[in-house]
Order: sequence, then structure tokens, then C-alpha cells
Amino acid sequence: MTRSQQPRAQWLGRWGFVLAATGSAVGLGNIWKFPYMTGEHGGGAFVLVYLACILAVGVPVMMTEIAFGRRGRGSPIDAVHRVVAESGRSPGWSLLGWMAMLCGFMILSFYVVVAGWSFSYLWKMLTGGLAGSGVDDMVAIFVANNENPLNLGLWSTLVTLATMLIVGKGVQAGIEKSVSWMMPGMVVMLLILIAYGVFSGGFGEAWRFLFSFDSGSLSSDGMLAALGHAFFTLSLASGAILTYGSYLPARASIVRTTFSVALADTLVALMAGLAIFPIIFANGMSPEGGPGLLFISLPLAFQAMPLGTLFGILFFVMLSMAALTSAISMVEATVSWLVDNKGVTRCTAAWGTGILLWLISTLAMLSFNLGADWTLAGRHAFDWLDYLTSRWMMPLGGLGMVLLAGFVLKSEVFRDELGLSPRWYTLWLFMVRYVSPLGILVIFVDALGIARVEFGAHWPWLLAVLVAVMLTGELASPRLRKALGG
Repeated sequence: MTRSQQPRAQWLGRWGFVLAATGSAVGLGNIWKFPYMTGEHGGGAFVLVYLACILAVGVPVMMTEIAFGRRGRGSPIDAVHRVVAESGRSPGWSLLGWMAMLCGFMILSFYVVVAGWSFSYLWKMLTGGLAGSGVDDMVAIFVANNENPLNLGLWSTLVTLATMLIVGKGVQAGIEKSVSWMMPGMVVMLLILIAYGVFSGGFGEAWRFLFSFDSGSLSSDGMLAALGHAFFTLSLASGAILTYGSYLPARASIVRTTFSVALADTLVALMAGLAIFPIIFANGMSPEGGPGLLFISLPLAFQAMPLGTLFGILFFVMLSMAALTSAISMVEATVSWLVDNKGVTRCTAAWGTGILLWLISTLAMLSFNLGADWTLAGRHAFDWLDYLTSRWMMPLGGLGMVLLAGFVLKSEVFRDELGLSPRWYTLWLFMVRYVSPLGILVIFVDALGIARVEFGAHWPWLLAVLVAVMLTGELASPRLRKALGG
């Protein structure tokens, strides 16, 4: 199967894909997690390590997924099947497509609950429901928000409905049109918040927190955090990027597109830090990560600010849009597969998927209230969905995709799609065969916590040394040295 296998629609241009993929990457976690990790692990030193990990793991894997999508012109299942068939390999590799599609659906099943927090807090900010005199009051509001199943269920249902409404309209009229104003809107609101932060009194401290170059603070844990975030932040191995890639026009450069998304994702995350932390520091608060920063510390800070309600509304509108753009991407793989294989309209596929999603997400939502005692092996439904996707399915799916591309398929497939010169193609092939799999393997093993128990915090270096020894023969091969200009 070649490029002649066309999808039902394509992005109007390369920037449609860039905005959609960046929207997928910039979710709730990016707004607080990356800025916080940057400050906690050495500022500028962490950013440099993160960028190196993006180049070594994130970019090669994203290029691979986009190439799979555009070559196969279909959902993850169909695209992988077609590309594998083109190389005459076993159709069993299509299981990677199934895993990616299922992974994205499972992530969204609990993500809509978390996204519902953003919408709920936007409403509270609009109606004065976030009034409190201290941290304890804000904690009580957050707990009450989750303990009320009707309230939490209402907002997660609203996220589901909004997501399906957009996806049901199609690639151009729904997804591309929505992200074409949501992503620029997010950036504008970030710039407004940054401008306020410059005059808040905490901007200097926030700048030092984010960008001071303290290599002494960058431990092995910090490097692992940079590696893990470089993989997870780009929505890899969840079906989103592969499906979006299937709508990419043949004339668009996959390489330039990938670097544009990676750069935009990193810039938005750093801008979020410059928007959030000046407010936190100006009010003498701790820049702790997690939901506590977004839903406890910041609402308290907004109350102490001039025009705090206005800036609070802007912030939670931005947060809600970030949540929605990510939700859209995670369900598109499932909807695309139903449209391509079950003979249903996109609208029917979207709302049918939405009903199933709502049922599963309701079970995840109940983990915070009525179903708090419904556990299996010590985990609630919400925790199981998170554990299975982040610890197992995403790392294994990403590892399988790069190994399939690097070792199993015909080289002509990716040489044609990527359009790289022989030297750069050989470098990409080396990355997806060895460097990216090593990075993903480190993420996978670290997430399980097995090696840390046996070998301590420095176990990744032991693994890297072993792999380096295995690569000696490959690096010394005359063919590779000639391709790299050696």
C-alpha cells in the first residue's frame, strides 16, 4: 500500500497538523508538570537534558509514527496493517495498532474526569465559588468537588460531550477548525498572564527557579524525569499522532513538522511556568507540583491579586482548552477506525464511542466518591486505567513501533516517506534501532521500579553501558561509517 491510499480527509496544510499535534501534547500535565520538574531538577540544566532526550527519543519516535500514519492512510490498526503488508511481513504486527488505539481510549476514560476539574473550577471562578481564606479552605473545596458524584459526573460528561461534538464534525470542520483558535487563544492568554507576572513582584524569582543553571541539582532522578517526560509529553504510542499523521498531506515535510511540534510543545510548557510561578512566588506560596498547584495554591493567589477574578477566569479557560485539545486527539483513533471499517458516519462513530467512553469514565469518576471502596489489588478503576496505560501500554507500544520500523520493515518505506538524504536517513535509522529503544526501555523498567530496587539509582547507566558494548560492532561497520561521512 502506498501514498495512493488516501484518507477521507486531510489537514488543509502542515500547520493544521502542527496545531492539532501541539494541542494533543499540551495537556493538563504540561501546564504544571514540566515547569515544576524544571525548577526542581536544576533549571536550565534540566531543560538542556530534556531537549537532548526530545532529540534522542521523542523526535525519532514521532517521525516514525507520523510516517506510519501517512504511509498507511488510516487508523493505527489499518495504517500498521497496510505498512506491514507492503513489506510482506506478518499481519500479527497489527497488534501494535490495536494497542495504540486502545491505549488512547483508556487514557481518555480517566482523563475526562481530570479535565472536568478544569471546567468545574472555571465555573466556580465565574460564580464566586472559590472564596476561601486559606489553604485548608481550598483543600476542602477540592475534596468536596470530588466527593460529589453528581458534580464531578456533570463536568466529566460535559468534557465528553464537547469532545465528541468537535470530533463528530470531521477533521477539517471539527478538529482543525477548533484547534486553529484554541491553540492561539491559549498562547494569547499565557502572554497576558506572563505580562501580569512581570509586574507582580515574583517574576525574577520565577525566572531563576526555571532557568538558573544548577547542574548540581540534576540527579539521576532528574535525568530519568527528563527522559520520561520527553516521551510522554508528545502523546506518543497512544494512537493520536499516528492518526493525525494519516491526514498529513504528501507534500508536507515530516521532519520539519515533527520539529515544529516538539519546539511548540516545549515553548508552551515554559511559558506556562512563566505565567504560573510569578503569581505563586509573589504570594509567598510553595511551587509544589500536582493538582495542589492548579486547584489549591493558584485559586488562593488569584484572590490576593488585583483583578484576580479576571486573571483566574483567563487561566481556567486556558486550562480547559488545553484539556479539550488533548481529549480530541485521544479519541480520534477510535472514531477513525469505526468510520473506515464499520461503514458508519463520522457523527455516528463519535457519539457511539462517546457513550462507551462515558460509561467507563463514570466508573473512573466514582473512584473519588461512591466507589472509593471498589478496589482490585489495592487500585481503583481510575488508578488501574492510569497504571496500565502509562506503565505498560505506552512504553511497550512505543518500543514495538520503533523496533518494527528499524528492523522488520523494508527500508524503502521510511526512506520514501521521510524524504531524508542518505546520511540523515542512516542517522534516523540508527536512532530508532538503538537510541530510542534504549530510552524507552529505561522509562519502562524505571516505571516498574524493579531495577531501582536491585541496583540503586544508577541502574540506567549500567544498562546504557551494556547496550553501548552491543552497539560497538554496528558503529564500526564500514557501511554505517560511510553513510555518516566517517
